[in-house]
Amino acid sequence: METKPSTGPLAGLRVVELGQLIAGPFAAKTLADFGADVVKIEPPGAGDPLRNWRLLKNGTSVWWQVQSRNKRSVALDLKNAEAQEIVRRLAAEADVLIENFRPGAMEGWGLDPQRLVEANPRLVVLRISGYGQTGPYRDRPGFGVVGEAMGGLRHLTAEPGRVPVRVGVSIGDTLAALHGVIGILMALHERHRSGQGQVIDVALYEAVFNCMESLLPEYSAFGAVRGPAGSALPGIAPTNAYLCSDGGYALIAGNGDSIYKRLMAVIGRDDLGSDPELASNTGRVQRVEEIDAAIGDWTKTRTVDEVLQALDAASVPGGRIYTVADIAADPHYAARGMLQQVRLDDGETVTVPGIVPKLSRTPGGQHRNAPRLGQDSEAVMRELGLTEEQIVGLKSRGVIKGEA
Repeated sequence: METKPSTGPLAGLRVVELGQLIAGPFAAKTLADFGADVVKIEPPGAGDPLRNWRLLKNGTSVWWQVQSRNKRSVALDLKNAEAQEIVRRLAAEADVLIENFRPGAMEGWGLDPQRLVEANPRLVVLRISGYGQTGPYRDRPGFGVVGEAMGGLRHLTAEPGRVPVRVGVSIGDTLAALHGVIGILMALHERHRSGQGQVIDVALYEAVFNCMESLLPEYSAFGAVRGPAGSALPGIAPTNAYLCSDGGYALIAGNGDSIYKRLMAVIGRDDLGSDPELASNTGRVQRVEEIDAAIGDWTKTRTVDEVLQALDAASVPGGRIYTVADIAADPHYAARGMLQQVRLDDGETVTVPGIVPKLSRTPGGQHRNAPRLGQDSEAVMRELGLTEEQIVGLKSRGVIKGEA
C-alpha cells in the first residue's frame, strides 16, 4: 500500500513502541489506526516474534499486517549502550512510550520509565506486564493465558464438570492493551491541564478481572463461587445456545421481561409467557431449565435460518455462531468497512479487519502497510538530527539495522 499522510484524531501524536508480540503492540496499533506516528523498536535479526507467528505469506505472518499497520520500524539492539541512548533521545521528543517487557527489564537497560518522564515531563509511559510493576508476583513471567486464569475468566469457560478451556484468541493481552489505551488517553487529557506526563501500570490479570462483572461482590456478600455454565449465563434467563434441526445452534437472548413474552409467543408457549412467576428475571432463573427445554423443543424442529427469521420478526435478539468464513461473506461486515483489502509489497492482496471504533468527523484509517524490519531506521535517525556519517557508523557497529 502506498504511504499516505497520517490523518485521524491522533495525528501529530508521537509514540515509541518498545513492546513485542501482542499486548503492547496492540495498544500502539490502536493509536496508529487513528493517526499517531508510532515508531516501533525491534531487535535486529528476527525482529518482533509476531512476524513469524501462525500462517506466513512470503515469509511473514499475515497477522503482522494487522498488528503493525501504520507503524514505522527501527531495528535497534536495546542491550547496546548506544542504542539505549537513541531510545532516550526518541523518548525525549515523544508524547507516549509503550513497553510490555517483564518488570525490571527497562531499568536494566538504563531506560527507567520514571527517569524518562523526568527528562521529558510531558511523556506518558504505558507499562503492561503479567502482574504489574509492584506486588509479590511482579517478577513472575506472565502471558495472556496466565492473566486470563488469574483474573477469573478461565474458570468460567467450560461446560460444567469438564476441564476449563481457553478463549480461542489472546483475549487477556487484548483486554490489557485496551485498558492501556484508555489509560493513555486519560493521561493525555489530564496533561492538557497540568502539562505533566505520568506512568501507567497495567497488569494482564487486572484487565481481565476488571471485566468479571459481579463475580467478587457475589462472593463477598453470599459466599457464592460462580462456576462454568457452558453456553448459558448464570443468573440471567433465558439466554443460551439452542440446537436446531440442521445441526447448527441459534443463540437466543430472551432475558428482557417484554422480550421474554414475545419469545414465548413465537415458540407457542403463551402459558409460560403469561405465568406471573416468570414475569421477571428472578422467577425465570428459578425455572430456567423448564424454559430452556421449551425453547429447545421449538428450535430442534427448525433450521437456524428459520429460527432467526422468526425471532427477527418478533424483535427477539438472536444470532448464529459465525466462523471466519461467515464473517468474510457477511454483507453487514462489508457495509461497515470491516473487511479491508490491503495490497502487499508483492502486489497480492489480503483482507484485514477494519478500524474500530468509528468516528464520524475524524475517522481512523490505514495509511501505510506493516513495515519491513528496519524499514525506517535511517529515516528516524535523520529525524533525530544524526548525520549520514553517524548513521553509517551506527550501522557498522551493529547498533541499528536498516532494511536488508
